[in-house]
Amino acid sequence: MTLPSSPARDLAALRAADAGLHAFASLLDDAAAAAQAARLQGPLAGQWVAVKDIFDTAQLPTGYGSPIYAGHRPASDAAMVGIIRRAGGLVIGKSETTEFAYLQPAPTRNPAAPGCTPGGSSAGSAAAVAAGMVPLAVGSQTGGSTIRPASYCGIVGFKPTFALLPTAGMKCFSWSLDTVGLFARTVGEVAAFARATSGTRTGELPARTPGQWVVGVPDAYPWGELTPSARQAMERGVAASRAAGARVVSCPLPAWAAEAFAIHDTIQGWEAVRSLAHEMENASDKFSALLRDTLAGYARITDAEYAIAQAKAAHAQAAARHWFDGIDVLLTPSAPDEPPEGYASTGVSTFNRAWTLLGTPCIGVPGAVGVNGRPMGLQLIAPFGQDALCLAAGAMLEDALRAG
Repeated sequence: MTLPSSPARDLAALRAADAGLHAFASLLDDAAAAAQAARLQGPLAGQWVAVKDIFDTAQLPTGYGSPIYAGHRPASDAAMVGIIRRAGGLVIGKSETTEFAYLQPAPTRNPAAPGCTPGGSSAGSAAAVAAGMVPLAVGSQTGGSTIRPASYCGIVGFKPTFALLPTAGMKCFSWSLDTVGLFARTVGEVAAFARATSGTRTGELPARTPGQWVVGVPDAYPWGELTPSARQAMERGVAASRAAGARVVSCPLPAWAAEAFAIHDTIQGWEAVRSLAHEMENASDKFSALLRDTLAGYARITDAEYAIAQAKAAHAQAAARHWFDGIDVLLTPSAPDEPPEGYASTGVSTFNRAWTLLGTPCIGVPGAVGVNGRPMGLQLIAPFGQDALCLAAGAMLEDALRAG
């Protein structure tokens, strides 16, 4: 049996390819895949899509990356799954996730950097696209769980404006932060995916020549200095953008960026304790030690601290709507460094957390490398609601990096 739009060509080949990669937690059987493919119509035209295993699916098990839910069969699909199917996409399988989309590593390996983490929490989604197993995948981001795995695996990751894509039927970790993310090999593919799944709310990409872009580069970061790999990647991105004709200017990050970064963990932690209250009370013995200890620490966050953090978040989000005078998008590293060696960690989200809390659209574009030759993505950030602008800037940078 063959199905369209997958380099793996058929499910048998996909299963064989996944034996060493572990990108998938489960896959459709041949009969179900064939039956669905025969009737799919729409802008996604039968393309195979991997969906992170925190989104409910009635046809496939949904384990949320935890032994607590081994073999769990939801009664209905998450809204995002329904949207993909209505758009003609074939949800071919559930991609591996870290435990409840937090930090305990998934079993997935990195096809772009053997021996290194693929990142998390959307590890399987990023790896499946990077390995050419599927053209499109769905992940999520609460801290940096879309942009960072995309960087580590050398593909495109897109975190839309907060709530552009629905989280209904997705296992909640932090309702103020959880955001659906998308993966593809190119910016054009991820833009088409975003348009098909958002009901065209991303809009048509603005037609601009490179010379019409003004790209801001922060002169310092409140969350830490650039590593040698991040500095090398930024130099590559700046040089390529300038060579293409874009104007690149240095700019200070306003106070609201530092404020957003500082309060992210308080909001995430207070909400995670409540989102996972049932599991904490009834099956905490099946938590990883990492999650159990983290939630114990989060449980000490007071209601007053949470309320203060939410008030600061509202202030930072309002301030960020004014953006930067004369600057279209910001350019930063997608991740602090190359993918770390080994599988004990999924990396850190320092270059992503502030933008997740602010709800701004971000796109991670591959094309740079770190000091050891491993993938380093470059992140473009646009104002809230300007998803088409963000995607168009990503296309400009992608072309510039290829030309350079």
